[in-house]
Amino acid sequence: MKDNADIKKLLGKRIKELRESKNLTQEQLAEKIGIGQRNLSKIECGNNFVTSETLSKIISALDVEAKDLFDFSHKNDKEILKRELFEAIKEEKVDVELLYRFYKSVK
Repeated sequence: MKDNADIKKLLGKRIKELRESKNLTQEQLAEKIGIGQRNLSKIECGNNFVTSETLSKIISALDVEAKDLFDFSHKNDKEILKRELFEAIKEEKVDVELLYRFYKSVK
């Protein structure tokens, strides 16, 4: 890891993944843990780091173990990578023509 920004972003993404896997909106999780939805959004984006108290509340609200929040090995799972790529394409977050040219060049 390069610096603390990396861990903030990884942790934020992991919290978001776990929240979505529990079918909770940001608003619902924020209410459960007693913070504002905007603050939770900043945490999930990796802009703010969680306090130990908030982290404890997130663990309880998501009904996970602390180690689950810091387990980033799932990012290597091909199915998850495919899903992320499909979502990025669907939401037009990537240049599809560039992606296609890259695919053709490595095919």
